[in-house]
Amino acid sequence: MQGNSVALTAHDMSDMGRLAQLAMNPQSGASREEIYLAVASLYRIQGSGLNNRERELMREILKRLTRDVEMAIRIALAERLAEDTTAPHDLILLLVDDTIEVARPLIINSPLLTESDVLRLIAEAGMSHQEAVAGRPHIGVPVTDALAKSDAESVPLALVRNATAKISSASYETLVQKSRALSGLQEPLIRRPDLPPQLANNMCEWVSDALKTYIKTNYKMATKDVDAAMSRAHVVLKSEPSGPKDPPADSAQKLIEKMAASGQLKAGFLMRVLSQGQMDLFDLAFARLLDIELARFRPAFYERGARAVALSCRAAGIDRSVFPTVFNLSRQARGLPVVLAAAEIQAADAIFAGFTRQSAMPNSTPRCCNSSPVFQALPGARAGVLGSRPQVAKRQALPKA
Repeated sequence: MQGNSVALTAHDMSDMGRLAQLAMNPQSGASREEIYLAVASLYRIQGSGLNNRERELMREILKRLTRDVEMAIRIALAERLAEDTTAPHDLILLLVDDTIEVARPLIINSPLLTESDVLRLIAEAGMSHQEAVAGRPHIGVPVTDALAKSDAESVPLALVRNATAKISSASYETLVQKSRALSGLQEPLIRRPDLPPQLANNMCEWVSDALKTYIKTNYKMATKDVDAAMSRAHVVLKSEPSGPKDPPADSAQKLIEKMAASGQLKAGFLMRVLSQGQMDLFDLAFARLLDIELARFRPAFYERGARAVALSCRAAGIDRSVFPTVFNLSRQARGLPVVLAAAEIQAADAIFAGFTRQSAMPNSTPRCCNSSPVFQALPGARAGVLGSRPQVAKRQALPKA
């Protein structure tokens, strides 16, 4: 070190108390960057010989200094540790929890990250960290199963572009279904050599002509199967979107009532019939879960914008991460716009953060600002189940989205 900087001595580095003191109040010209690197270097070199108290103190020092140390220094440290097989595991985890610029080299390359570490990242970290995990070489089925469920397009896209990722048949089915609404997934999926041929065949119903030709040329399946799928696709494209039956078939209504009576009507059923395009069942089941008549559910759900969809999902117990899929597939099935504007995404976030499942119900008692405003103008819930209809009918209507 030059100028007024004074190097940390061996005594400084062996005295945990002094290092902690220096971290909070740098003295003798030692900057926070110098202290950060000194502690990290000591941790890296002597980690196996430190006791639990010393290790915990070092982690605390590094955490305190992180916000004051330039990102370039933290990135440089992460890059040095990325392929180090002897670095302390908890030091790697500390850096992985830093900003994505710091964490990325370790997420991609560190051999010390375990499958459990990676699964924790997927569950707890943000989208950028998940994208990095999706690009990690040789990730196994438990990890790819978790990544395939992400509703952020960039995460499954990074996954299917990772040639070394091992993807299960179940996750491929999930990804193929997502590709209906996320067109960016289609080509990378089809070009994966391990995509099951039957799933590639299924995609002929919604991909471009160029991709259909690629499937027909590169996948080992009967030509007549591909031709049939292409013919079905042309029929769908040339015909008007088939609207829901009004009223739905008696068999569909009886099925929903039977499931509701037995306690089997849940959010998972909604997602299954939606992904299969069974829109009458989807509408009937959703209306039954919200306890309103079908004739009231459909205009609210399909004509009042993303906020009504978010409220419906919240009331039915559908997670926020699944909301974009519900919005996209339900709109796509009826030829409606599927793009969510930034303001609509913010409104949906506010719904999931500000409403409980009960307060989002159409007939919830408006005790506070978190009662369900979109459905307050929608009479038609089943009388005597969750509240009286006159109360619902009198509530103030929300202007249409």
